[in-house]
Amino acid sequence: MHIDWAALGSVFGVSLAVTVGLVGLFTLGIVGLSKQGTAGGEAGTSAAGGTTALARTGAYLCFALCAAAVAYGIYLIVA
Repeated sequence: MHIDWAALGSVFGVSLAVTVGLVGLFTLGIVGLSKQGTAGGEAGTSAAGGTTALARTGAYLCFALCAAAVAYGIYLIVA
């Protein structure tokens, strides 16, 4: 039995990088949604209303990218 250590290391490295990337992206989404409540006053009525909307949009984009990466992973497994 022969183990291809280079291929095993490559799979490990890619898996680690993608996992850290997805966790980081999801964390950015959570941080973006938490900025919504700290902008001061009601959402959209404060002076930082544009920043609040930008943070929310960025958070939704992060969550959409996470969902797309998970869907692509499922596609790779099924196909």
